[in-house]
Amino acid sequence: MALRILGDRVMIKVDEAPETEGGILLPETAQEKPQRGTIVVVGEGTRTEDGELIPSDLQEGDVVIFAKYGGTDITDEGEDYKILETSQIYAKVV
Repeated sequence: MALRILGDRVMIKVDEAPETEGGILLPETAQEKPQRGTIVVVGEGTRTEDGELIPSDLQEGDVVIFAKYGGTDITDEGEDYKILETSQIYAKVV
């Protein structure tokens, strides 16, 4: 499926949660949700009321920290991604 991210949104490949030391298996509901990922696609940006386009300051390949329970989870070609509004991204890792 080909996706075109619209507006002020980004698509992120979420980093996997680290495994526990000692090999203890935790149910998915007990695991910490990852809050870090790499941007794969960036939308066109935000439009102002007069129609002016303000491009996002995020780029493909940026590693970001995002809201723990924000966004929408999707699967595209067997890979899991999250689509977030840029307001749900708190920081860019530099």
